[in-house]
Amino acid sequence: MQSLNKKDIRSLSLEELKTVFTENGDKAFRAKQVYEWLWKKSAISFDEMTNLSKETRELLNTHFIINAVKVDDMQVSRDRTIKNAFKLYDGNIVEGVLIPSTTRMTACISSQVGCSLTCKFCATGRLERLRNLNADEIYDQVVLIKNQAEEKYKTPLTNIVYMGMGEPLLNYANMMESVQKITSPEGLNMSPQRITVSTAGVAKMIKKLGDDGVKFNLALSLHAASDEKRNYIMPINESNSIEALAEALKYFYEKTGTRVTYEYIAFKDFNDSLDDARDLAKFCKHIPCKVNIIEYNPIDDGEFKQTTPERLEAFANYLEGKNIIVNIRRSRGKDIDAACGQLANKNKEGFEKRKMKAVK
Repeated sequence: MQSLNKKDIRSLSLEELKTVFTENGDKAFRAKQVYEWLWKKSAISFDEMTNLSKETRELLNTHFIINAVKVDDMQVSRDRTIKNAFKLYDGNIVEGVLIPSTTRMTACISSQVGCSLTCKFCATGRLERLRNLNADEIYDQVVLIKNQAEEKYKTPLTNIVYMGMGEPLLNYANMMESVQKITSPEGLNMSPQRITVSTAGVAKMIKKLGDDGVKFNLALSLHAASDEKRNYIMPINESNSIEALAEALKYFYEKTGTRVTYEYIAFKDFNDSLDDARDLAKFCKHIPCKVNIIEYNPIDDGEFKQTTPERLEAFANYLEGKNIIVNIRRSRGKDIDAACGQLANKNKEGFEKRKMKAVK
């Protein structure tokens, strides 16, 4: 647990760190050394900072703490996907996944503890949103998964997707700061083009992404291109209609020039007909885009089922006939509930048990 008397040093800017050192009679350049240890070398203790004097490290230990995220539980799938239960400083648990493929190593990370959006097809949506993650907690997930990729598969991390627990655009400031730490030369120095932030569709925040001129990729979890069907499975659509999303996405594209990805889970006899494909093709006309059709992963007591291979193929063929780029994404890590929509599956009680274990 976080010490009541100590501040998390990673909440300080470089300038604030300089002030700490000068006010304690030390050199201002120490701040840059510490900042490098925190964000470039991902240090999780002051004792690792070997180019600092013992006195300086004692000063830091006296006044500050590093609330590092830890791996509380890890499961490895038959397809080599790794699901992590990450323990936060306050005992809360979030999940993150390493998804290996022949061409990339992808970290799927969380942005909130739980989620407030209650999408009908998603296990995380059954959990209460307890709090937003801090930028350093998002950053730590990337570091831990990056280390797993290098240690277990001898391959560097290539991609990051904000597609884990929570809605990133409802934790906008911390999400943006985490991207800055991950992409900065003073941080992990990853290319923003290797990062995708996925949203269930918060129109005003999509516009803000455009105003902020973000360099990373945007994905919209669409799953239906009519208000009637989207309202049913995603209550957020009631205040962020298809029309409002189309307007926001046009604005985003005008500001950034970045093609958007639409994520579309195909549910049997719900959104997988040719009429649904026509609705989606119409929506795709607004801006340059591509569509990822995602295999549905059933959750406990869920009302939806996977579509058939025949309906999936017909759906994809219709879109391709309209010159839309389509990828069919097969699920990874289903046997350990690490696939899309399954994080915090194995029912809410199982999630709570892991949380209680972490508190102990």
